[in-house]
This record gives sequence, structure tokens and C-alpha cells, in this order.
Amino acid sequence: MSLGTVDLALDALLDVDHPIKAAAAEWAAGNLADPTFAQRERDCTFWAEGFRRIAAFGALGIMAPPELGGGGGPLAELLLTLEGLGYGCEDYGLVFAAGAQVLSTQNALQRFGTAQQQQRYLAPLLRAERRGAFCMSEPESGSDAFALTTTAERCSDGFVLHGHKCWITFAPVADFFVVFAKTDPSAGQWGVSAFLVDSSTPGVSVSANREKMGLRTTPFGDVVLDGCTVPEENLLGPIGAGASMFSAVLEDERAFLFAAELGAMERLLHTTVAFARDRRQFGQRIAEFQAVSHKLADMKLRHETARTMLYKTALLAAAGRSITMASALTKMHATENALTTAVDAVRVHGAKGYVSEFGIERQVREALGGLFTSGTSDVQRNIVARLLGL
Repeated sequence: MSLGTVDLALDALLDVDHPIKAAAAEWAAGNLADPTFAQRERDCTFWAEGFRRIAAFGALGIMAPPELGGGGGPLAELLLTLEGLGYGCEDYGLVFAAGAQVLSTQNALQRFGTAQQQQRYLAPLLRAERRGAFCMSEPESGSDAFALTTTAERCSDGFVLHGHKCWITFAPVADFFVVFAKTDPSAGQWGVSAFLVDSSTPGVSVSANREKMGLRTTPFGDVVLDGCTVPEENLLGPIGAGASMFSAVLEDERAFLFAAELGAMERLLHTTVAFARDRRQFGQRIAEFQAVSHKLADMKLRHETARTMLYKTALLAAAGRSITMASALTKMHATENALTTAVDAVRVHGAKGYVSEFGIERQVREALGGLFTSGTSDVQRNIVARLLGL
């Protein structure tokens, strides 16, 4: 990824209402308002038209090279845009899917793809003409990301892949996959390679969309590789470099994917403040009760600290510094505080927060997913403990 200078990241850190964020939020409110959203959320239906609109807005190509149709912009511009989309779009699953594609599949292609691979696979992603999915997780690997059983064996036509990938964002609607497989099982993590696998390849099958608690409008499913053959030119990066490539992409994803969730947190804060100002009990606004006002103050504190950590991590990345510690801390802090904030919003709203029609309880369900997406909170604590010398 082209990280750009530190200037925009610093501006973003200092301005919670940054113009790029505000413009994205305003655009999303006007262009991603979907009257069918409540039904789609119940039915676990992805909004393809909304995804195309996000692409037309330019959000998918902010950091991509101009020669591929991208904007060549800095990381902070992407984060501000995701934050604004998360604020302005009620369908957080849609925005999450967009961010996941940019920070995983597109990131891998931009960093490690050849010019030919970028033209064939990356450029169409920016226009939403194709969709890509990032396939590492397997039924038995879980948090042990490199305990892979998927294999890739050389053949006269390239490589033959066998394996089963699961819990894959975008899998049911993807046109191709970035698949990690063992090319040399005896070499441990140095024997893992990455491949670009078209969904139409014989031997590739994809499950139906898996129903889940939250992020229900984000497609989610399994990919089975039963002797599918991919050509040599579909090897992504050097052979044996898959583990290091995966780690680099995952570090970016866990640090920055939840920029959109910060936008959703801020929208929830503003919604809850407005409700507390209007709702009256015992002859006064509930905002005047200290028990309520303190919850709102804590919601504000959580949002500010999570946002500060996000843009501090962006500053480190733009300066070429290591973000391993900052990435783990940011992901853990943002996702855990998003969940606590959503629960507090339900408590302030009372019965209106608990029933589905007002959309507050949905944000609890969606925030729960952040505790394990891009690595569980416990894995992040392991990273932090290791870096502390423990």
C-alpha cells in the first residue's frame, strides 16, 4: 500500500469532523439509504447495487495506482472515507465488506501482484466489476493461522490445489479467491504460498451464504478446492512467501478495518444523546440523570480513545515505523469498546433498544463480530504480551 505522508493522518487525528470524513458520511446518507435494508438484514442479503455505488464513489480505489484507475491516495484518506461511510450508512455489513476487500484482497494484489495480475484482478475490483475474497481460515486451523491442510502440488499445467477454506468474507459472491496453501509441508510456514483462483475453475465449489448473528448483509461462506488446477502465472508473490505475505496483509487489516466501526460508534453516540435529551421520565429528561449522562460520557471517551489509536497507528505506518504493537492494541481497543458502547446504548434506550425495529440491538450483534474478525482479542493480547517480553 502507498501510505503517503504523515500530514493527512495528523490532520485526521486532530479533527473528528474532518472534511473527507464528513463528505463521505453525507454521500453515504444520500446514496446508501436503502428502504429494503431491514428485510435484507433479516434475510442475510448482500446489496450488490450499494457495493457498485461505493465503487463509483471511488472508495474502493482510494489507494490503488492511478494507472489501474485508482486514486493513488494515502492511507489516512481511506480511513477517513471508511469512517464516514460507517457513520452515514445504516448497512454496516455493506461497508465492512468493502473495507475487508480493500484491506485484504486488494492490499495483497497491490503489494505482491505482478503488473499482469493487477491488470487482470485488481483493476476490475476497483470498479466493482469483480469481487475478491481472501482465503486463509480452515475448519481446524482457527487462530493457528498456519496450521493449514490445503495443499498445492506442482503439475505440468501449474499447481493442483486440494483443501477447504471456511469463514470467508465475500466467498458466496466472489469471482476469485486469494488462496493460501502448502507447497512444501516440510518447510513449516516457509512452505506456504498464495494463489489466485477463479471461482469458475473446475474443482472449485462455494457454499451458500452462512447465516450469522451480525454483519448479516456481508456474504460469508466456505470454499472447497477439489483438485482444481491453476496456472503458474496465478502464483501470487514468490513461492514459499505466503506466510509473510499473509502476516503483512493481516497486520494492515486488523489495524485499519475497523475505521468504519468507529463511524458507526459515533453515529450510535449521537443517536443515543438525542434520545436521552428527548426521553422524559419522572418529570425530567433522562439525560439529566447522572446514571445516564455518565454512560454517554463513557461512550464519548471510548470513541475518542479508539479513534486516537487508529490514527496514531496510521501515523506510524505513514512514517515507515513498525505497527505490530499498535495494530494489536488498536484492533483490541476499538472492537471491545464498540461492543461496550452498543450495550450501553441499549441500556439507555431501554425497551426501544432491545426490540429490533429501532436498530439499536443490531449494533450489539454487529459489534460482537469484531471480537474475532482479523484475529480474536485473545490473539491480540498474545501479540502484545510477546512484544512486552512476556
